[in-house]
Amino acid sequence: MQYHKVLILGTKGMLGQALVEELENKNYEVVALNHADLDVTDELAVKNKICEISPDLVINTTAVNLVDEIEKDNQVFETAKKVNGDAVGFLINVADSRGIPFVHFSTNYVFGGSNQEGYREDHAARPISRYGETKLLGEEKLLRKAKKYYLIRISRLFGKAGKSARSKISFVDLMLDLVLNKKKEHLDVVEDEVCSPTYAPDAARFTRELVEGDYPWGIYHGANEGGCSWYEFAKKIFEMKNIRVNLTPVKSDFFPRPAKRPKYSVLLNTKLPKQRKWEEALREYLNQNSFSS
Repeated sequence: MQYHKVLILGTKGMLGQALVEELENKNYEVVALNHADLDVTDELAVKNKICEISPDLVINTTAVNLVDEIEKDNQVFETAKKVNGDAVGFLINVADSRGIPFVHFSTNYVFGGSNQEGYREDHAARPISRYGETKLLGEEKLLRKAKKYYLIRISRLFGKAGKSARSKISFVDLMLDLVLNKKKEHLDVVEDEVCSPTYAPDAARFTRELVEGDYPWGIYHGANEGGCSWYEFAKKIFEMKNIRVNLTPVKSDFFPRPAKRPKYSVLLNTKLPKQRKWEEALREYLNQNSFSS
């Protein structure tokens, strides 16, 4: 299906800005909004803005993903429930009432992480953290209410940093910053949490191909192909950049954190052509971007 005017929410984040670039390069009319333009937790404002813009497609990338803060701070938890859960319901209500297809993004954190074979799109969600619970709230509202929707799960997102003050630095950028700028010669990196890295431009391309392809409405996994631990990810980053650093694999309890992480949450794409392998996407990102030293 071809769309003309696309409303993208959360465009100062890493994924949102990648989607804007992907769709504008394909000559879509993109209306890009961030939190300053629209508070998605304000139901009336959501209704008025979507009715005013009258898009052919709505893509929502807004989220509160402060995993540990959500776990330990009740106020942040309540905010996350509103953004990750309630706001999805508000957006769906307006989109459905006007027959507008809706795209929403979720995460591997909705899974418990005990399945060593990875998670298909139809696996039952059993989050083990408050963050995962808030993302599942959004999923449930979508699945219960929406008629025309694509729910895309991604994990371990990396790419060009978002412009929002709330946008987190990616693991790739963090590793390089620690070594190149902060001059760390040794890093302890977790080896017992495995999931699928997702390159933001690849996720954006996956999204465009999904909505253009007239695929059935439903859940899709859009991470890059394959999985790795944080340790394996870090090792590959430094190998590709030809940087010498002493890496030590450690168990996750070496870094006590408020929120539990899924131990094994590789996202299996069983519905669409496979994304390229995460190593290939990582190499492209490292080759296309300069990192200060």
